[in-house]
Amino acid sequence: MFIQTEATPNPEVLKFLPGREVMGEGSRDFRNVDEAAASPLATELFDIEGVTRVFFGPDFLTVGKHPGAAWAHLKAPILAAIMDHFTSGGPLFEDAGAAGGHDEATYEGDTAQVVAEIKELLDTRIRPAVAQDGGDILFNRFEPDTGVVWLNMRGACSGCPSSSATLKAGVENMLKHYVPEVTRVEQAL
Repeated sequence: MFIQTEATPNPEVLKFLPGREVMGEGSRDFRNVDEAAASPLATELFDIEGVTRVFFGPDFLTVGKHPGAAWAHLKAPILAAIMDHFTSGGPLFEDAGAAGGHDEATYEGDTAQVVAEIKELLDTRIRPAVAQDGGDILFNRFEPDTGVVWLNMRGACSGCPSSSATLKAGVENMLKHYVPEVTRVEQAL
């Protein structure tokens, strides 16, 4: 098994491509060891000193590190953990319903149509581009009274120095262009 690595725009996050499906559909972000308990692989990665975050994408995963840790020391044990997991054939999650996606709140009438348009743009144009950098952007909520869209930045996008520029210059401009009801885009916590 050959695992490729790629740098991301976030210097504290490295993208790992195992050459096979990771999540397939959806994504999952583990921000701490407690959240990682849902996945044997995430747990194994958090056991490596210096690892602070793990993200699973469709065919990649990203690992975040503490600013004081060096990739030169972390890369080999991370690669070993990923390889061991995929060659063992073990499950990615302890339970089957572990994939994460857009918030599924119910909207009515015209607002439901606006939210559907926002999610369609995210899924077809924005998320594929963001995935190339090892991250994901998911719909959180829409406030019809103000036109504000709240999005979750995940993976390499979370905490990335260029994430606010991506959110404002890229995502906000596109959503405002195609969905006139959108007035602003904000990052959900």
